[in-house]
Amino acid sequence: MAGILRSIVQRPPGRLQVFQPSPADHEKYGGDPQHPHKLHVVTRIRSTKRRPYWEKDVIKMLGLEKAHTPQVHKNIPSVNAKLKVVKHLIRIKPLRLPQGLPAEEDMAHTCLKSNGELVVQWHLSPADQDATKS
Repeated sequence: MAGILRSIVQRPPGRLQVFQPSPADHEKYGGDPQHPHKLHVVTRIRSTKRRPYWEKDVIKMLGLEKAHTPQVHKNIPSVNAKLKVVKHLIRIKPLRLPQGLPAEEDMAHTCLKSNGELVVQWHLSPADQDATKS
């Protein structure tokens, strides 16, 4: 009898299952199920101390060792399954592009805001002195 109870209680963690959202989730969190966003902005907001080893491993795989530092991940089922395992430790927001997708030369001048917007910072070049006098 003790062997049966031990095998039930001491089972290793199962495989990660793909998250199946319910229709109420879209109403609660916003977003359109027909046109989902392509990228997540993921930020770790809780500590991994006193958490199981598999949650620490997932946090390390996602690159979230440092707290309050956002990381951008694709919205694909394999990544979403990992995010579901640590959903109580992280904050997930969609990446929004209010100015559109930046060009390759503008990538150095982008800023990721805390609300999930990727903003291109336009730098003005100084005007000629002759043009300003007339």
